[in-house]
Amino acid sequence: MRHIISSILLLVTLQCFAQKDAKAKEVLDAVAENYSKAKGTEIVFGGTVEGVITLKGEKFVLDCGGIKSWFDGKTLWSYVKDNAEVNVSTPTQEELQAINPYAMMGMYKNGFDYAYAGKKSRNGVSCQEVVMTPETEQDLRKIVIDVNARMEPVYIAIETGNNGTQEIVIKKITSKQTDDSMFRFDDKKYPDVEIIDLR
Repeated sequence: MRHIISSILLLVTLQCFAQKDAKAKEVLDAVAENYSKAKGTEIVFGGTVEGVITLKGEKFVLDCGGIKSWFDGKTLWSYVKDNAEVNVSTPTQEELQAINPYAMMGMYKNGFDYAYAGKKSRNGVSCQEVVMTPETEQDLRKIVIDVNARMEPVYIAIETGNNGTQEIVIKKITSKQTDDSMFRFDDKKYPDVEIIDLR
């Protein structure tokens, strides 16, 4: 009986270790730290969609797919260029994850398992690959992140339940001085748009 209990405890311990891989956490911690201490980062990306995102902590400005979004840490403004309208909302964490491809940089700390998948070559760049999976069943199935030697992501794949995969290929990352005002919608610059407050 004692052997059976010991075997069960060992199995549980091994499963927990596999779910929260120490090497994967080391890589994710380093990437998250880079972004959290930066005064501002501008990222040009391609892949499934093309765009530019400027980040500072939780704040971001994203210009992608005909929509420009500003998030100041609380309020989200989404400017739909074709409709000349701005939707104002207080987004949930899930909504932010769907809008901001870099929200996952801090997601691993809560509600995700992660595993180190070894070294990969991505467009001729040597990378470390980490695979994140949600602890509970949801539309998001898996996130794959390839990180270079500077602990910057160079490739992200987001797999959803409908078997769709969004790929993000990072083309350029630069440091950028930012002011908090740039993460809020400035209606003076868009005098002719309709503002729809959804809060």
